[in-house]
Amino acid sequence: MSEEADSTRRLGWALGAGAMVLGVGLGAFGSHGLETIVSDPHLRDVWGTGVRYHQLHGLALCLVALHPAPRRGMLWLFTAGILLFSGSLYALALSGVGILGAITPLGGLCFLAAWAWMAKAALST
Repeated sequence: MSEEADSTRRLGWALGAGAMVLGVGLGAFGSHGLETIVSDPHLRDVWGTGVRYHQLHGLALCLVALHPAPRRGMLWLFTAGILLFSGSLYALALSGVGILGAITPLGGLCFLAAWAWMAKAALST
């Protein structure tokens, strides 16, 4: 295994584990503390969607680390997706400012690009 691949694997595990720690914490907050701050059930559902995608793509970061030829670009796309997609939903849920939802699709595009790249890499490895 090359030094670059080994470094990318370590980065993938670190980013994935970090994302999951934060995702589990935000999920717990959503279940036990969000109701005292956000009264609108729809906005609490928005928070839950953010947590679900956050955690799913935290695991995706770990999958990149398991890939036979991991690519740093995949890691950064998944990370950007979490920040843009889930982050915008968290901000929307807490603030109620609907325009923040316009950022969410940018994160979705990052997710799509990362998954497509992973599929292409799997077929060419």
